[in-house]
Amino acid sequence: MLAVSIIAFFGGIALFLFGITLMGDGLNKVAGDKLELFLFNLTSNAFKGMLLGVGVTAVVQSSTATSIMTIGFVNSGMMKFRQAVSIILGSILGTSITGWIVCLSAIQGASGWVTLLSTATITGIVAVIGIYLRKFTHSQTKNQVGEILMGFAILMYGMTAITNAVKPFCETDSFLNFLSAMANPLLGILIGMAFTALIQSSAAAVGILQALAMTGVLQFQEAFPMLLGIAVGGAVPVLISALGANINGVRTALVHLLIDIFGALICGVVFYILNAIFSFPIMSLTMTAVTMALMNTLFRFVVVVVLFPCVGLLEKMACAIVKDKPEVEEAKEKELLPEPVARLEQRFIQHPTLALEQSHQAIDAMADLTRQSLQDAFDLLHNYTDEGFQKVRKAEKEVDIYEDKLGAYIVQISARELTKKQNEQVYEFLHSITDFERISDHARNIAECAQEIHEKDIIFSDEANHELSVLREAITEVVSLATSAFINSDLELTTRVEPLEELIDNLCDEMKNHHVDRLQRGECALEKGFVFNDLITNYERISDHCSNIAVGMIELGSENFDTHKYLSSLKKMKDVTFTKYFDEYRERFSI
Repeated sequence: MLAVSIIAFFGGIALFLFGITLMGDGLNKVAGDKLELFLFNLTSNAFKGMLLGVGVTAVVQSSTATSIMTIGFVNSGMMKFRQAVSIILGSILGTSITGWIVCLSAIQGASGWVTLLSTATITGIVAVIGIYLRKFTHSQTKNQVGEILMGFAILMYGMTAITNAVKPFCETDSFLNFLSAMANPLLGILIGMAFTALIQSSAAAVGILQALAMTGVLQFQEAFPMLLGIAVGGAVPVLISALGANINGVRTALVHLLIDIFGALICGVVFYILNAIFSFPIMSLTMTAVTMALMNTLFRFVVVVVLFPCVGLLEKMACAIVKDKPEVEEAKEKELLPEPVARLEQRFIQHPTLALEQSHQAIDAMADLTRQSLQDAFDLLHNYTDEGFQKVRKAEKEVDIYEDKLGAYIVQISARELTKKQNEQVYEFLHSITDFERISDHARNIAECAQEIHEKDIIFSDEANHELSVLREAITEVVSLATSAFINSDLELTTRVEPLEELIDNLCDEMKNHHVDRLQRGECALEKGFVFNDLITNYERISDHCSNIAVGMIELGSENFDTHKYLSSLKKMKDVTFTKYFDEYRERFSI
């Protein structure tokens, strides 16, 4: 029954699409969690960007995925629009790799032991190995290889299902007449565009054409116009992904469409004009899976060769179509968020490595702001001004925004399937932003103490001033160590934090004892003592948060790390490194 064949056909398409996705995800993971950063960091020139677009698309098995990543780079400001054009161009060629993988489904054995080389046998073996690696091994790399093999097997089974489902149609006159109508270039292009836009994958659309070719009913004159339409229809999911992007993000998606349209137009017009003159014999050539893959690759290669010199022109065309917005309107869209926060790219949630890298950059900015805020608060203790006080309060509110937005963004990342290392990064980042926010709170508290000292004209004794000065220098040092270590991912610096934190604890205890002695001798008033103790408490807690940041970094950079054991060994066993730094700081910060 034709109804059964139709259901089997769509079931085969579903398996094929799922297989491509699963295989691409597995290849992406095996390639390493630096694949996306590799794409971002190595795009200094157009040719290199084009090659990287080809390579990354070949790995992830999707030009759409590469294009969406690129739109995210541009939308977040991490990449210039001009750089993105060459990557998009490369991704259009890279997606043809899938067609060659699909060709494996055309392998057939003859008889006897040669049947072991048939698609069904190979697919079955690959499926068994894949499920074993995925379910019965504990190595993450082996699991990911198993995922690739399972994706490949599902893709092959999908191809077989599509081919078998199409065979009954090939015996009907109406279907053969429909295929013959595809020889009309305009109709063939429109059908190819519509079908690709529907299934949201040009690689899958070409794969389905290959499945049809394996039945022996598809000729070149019918396949070529549909291939042109598939190229144009492949831009639809990229355009959809650009919804909500900024001006340059939209332009990047538009470039994908322009390349596809110009490519199809140039190749189509030139080919059909030449065919009208020379009457190419290949028009009646019966297509196979291999000739379909070859035609797809050659077509896309020609598009890249012809349009690569026109990268600048494509950029200008996209800018002319999507014009810049007025500065006032653009400012409103940013909602007055700090720039690193406004640049957090939602599209990168699908690519955790990129999302975590962008989070790290935003936390770096947060750390710098916190460090500066604390220094401004310290300055108020010596030279109080209302403007300086408001500056510290404003910074504290801005740091709160960082914590809220970053926290929400990182939680979204944690909902994705992450590697062990990425899960540890999420844990560290969530705790670090809390610690930086708390340090900012204490900077505000110190500013309020400075305000109280100014308004009440409080004057500390020379001894108290000296002690506070030494403690402030130590706090400045520990905050500088912690923030610099985090920003530069410098584990060596983190080993200096804990010895200094313990010295600061000792200094605080010693200063409290000295303060009690001064009270008993009548050298200090009770009202002054409250402010003095508030300052010491804030200093001590700032030091504790710096310790948290450093320990979190050491934990991320070490295997089988035990935080409690680490801190206990430092403070009780006093290893050589700890003692060396502790003695160094005790000499520098002595009261």
